[in-house]
Amino acid sequence: MNQFVEYSLMDAVEAIVDNRGRSCPTVPSGIPLIATNCLKLGQREPVLENVRFVSQETYDSWFRAHPEPDDVLLVCKGNAGRVALVPDPVPFCIAQDMVALRANRETAIGRYLYYRLLCADVQASIVNMHVGTMIPHFKKGDFGRLRFSVHKSLDRQCAIADVLGAIDDKIAVNTKLATTADNYLSVLFEHALRDGGGEATLRDIAEVNPEKRSPSNGMLRYIDIASVGVGFFDFPKEMSWADAPGRARRGVRSGDIVWSTVRPNRRSHALILDGNPSLVASTGLAVIRSAEWPWVYEAMRRPEFTAYLEAVAEGSAYPAVRADKFLNAKLPVVDSAAREVFNELAAAVRSAVSLKMVENRRLAATRDALLPALMSGRLAVRDAEAAVERAVDSGAIEPEPVASGALW
Repeated sequence: MNQFVEYSLMDAVEAIVDNRGRSCPTVPSGIPLIATNCLKLGQREPVLENVRFVSQETYDSWFRAHPEPDDVLLVCKGNAGRVALVPDPVPFCIAQDMVALRANRETAIGRYLYYRLLCADVQASIVNMHVGTMIPHFKKGDFGRLRFSVHKSLDRQCAIADVLGAIDDKIAVNTKLATTADNYLSVLFEHALRDGGGEATLRDIAEVNPEKRSPSNGMLRYIDIASVGVGFFDFPKEMSWADAPGRARRGVRSGDIVWSTVRPNRRSHALILDGNPSLVASTGLAVIRSAEWPWVYEAMRRPEFTAYLEAVAEGSAYPAVRADKFLNAKLPVVDSAAREVFNELAAAVRSAVSLKMVENRRLAATRDALLPALMSGRLAVRDAEAAVERAVDSGAIEPEPVASGALW
């Protein structure tokens, strides 16, 4: 029988790790310092993306405290309300504008608290407490006002966290596979360059922005700049052309590469291997199309390409790169036979991993559907376990993706 009790967020935690308001000194390498951008929708654990680093001395002396495994990270400024779960071991320290919540063991399990804070009712309450118009801010002083119901039984909390966690575990395995593929193909690419070769400009082997899309009466899935990270994009929801922004004009096909034209130092890029014909990119993204996309994509992932974009970017406050500058970029090449061997292997690897990312979207949709049903008690844990077992074993999930990421 489901029994619930209402707590405030302060009732549910026993400690808060709060480093807000303190900008610490950084170094070129060391212990990763994650910021709020590392907490992504649909991903249980933080992503080490565009991180800075601190020295061991700074780690030991600068911070008030550090997160522990199963703490819940909560963003307080910017994407206020976004959450993530701290993994074991903890490979990072946290910057300002977020806190780590340590669950009160008498009232809540850390993993359960993470999923409870993800629920729509809690997220809506956080939004209603935002202060500030330009940059939303959820004040620590309002934590006691944030109230929500939880399962009274800690055993039931643990069971629910286990059910939902099984899906996130499978998503994590697929994501790790994608990271491994990235590393493997980078090594293979450098190996192909080992025996020497030459250079070609991007215009010799690719097109930039080859296809323009015009508004119609149909539907589209809009890829904007904000949805593109380092090597991945958040698969967009479907919308009508009537609701689409004016920048939705770039046609996108499977095998295309998108790069953000603004702030190139952030390396916001993705390889599109989803054949969905409704995908349309923002004019703030450069779309690169090539029959040799595996080679081109690998060449564009190298630090040299980013350095080139930074050098030709125009503007100081909001540096941007024109499309013709992309075309003039120089890429390393080897003879056509060697490129063909690499392209064939890389295409097979990336296509296989892309299917895993499609599976991740479907798994995330199932998790998001189960979450409110389990938290409200409408769905029994045993029934959810059966659904999760089918989903994890086969990946054959019916719902359309709700809000998820494709790691390409």
